[in-house]
Amino acid sequence: MGSPGPPGRRTRSAAPEHAADREPDPYDVARSIVLRQLTMAPRSRQQLEDKLRAKGCEDEVAQTVLDRMTDVGLVDDEAFAGMVVRSQQATRGLGRRGIAQELRRKGVDDELIREQLDGIDDESERDRAFALARKKVRTMHGAEYIVQQRRLAGMLARKGYSPSLVMAVVREVLQEQEVSDD
Repeated sequence: MGSPGPPGRRTRSAAPEHAADREPDPYDVARSIVLRQLTMAPRSRQQLEDKLRAKGCEDEVAQTVLDRMTDVGLVDDEAFAGMVVRSQQATRGLGRRGIAQELRRKGVDDELIREQLDGIDDESERDRAFALARKKVRTMHGAEYIVQQRRLAGMLARKGYSPSLVMAVVREVLQEQEVSDD
């Protein structure tokens, strides 16, 4: 109980003050870090491992906490990779190589990356490349053909589209542009 005081009021006893002097449980600290990170944004297991390491958590503690989070479904690299693929296609218009690079940067396993990239339809990737090129070419009126070609090819290559797809898309979009200018 608490120390004597006014009737009906509780006061703190000495015991809880000593609890504050104890070291926090490293597993609780690691769990808290992981949950805070996942609250901000989805993360791969590797990103969470890196964060725990940066915060000074021991590897054994980090692995135990991440294994538990994986078991309960809070850490799921397959779902994370699928979300990144959909997001990068929709918002940034990335091609397969660009998506693979982004997933590697986020610490996703190469085998899982291959599985996710196999799920990308060739036709939809081609359609995205065409949409990006058509949008870009509208901003290049007055530029010489070779300049337009170089800019379009560079933009699509930076987004991770294959060289063969880049050249086919650039050639067709510039032909469309010539026809519409006539």
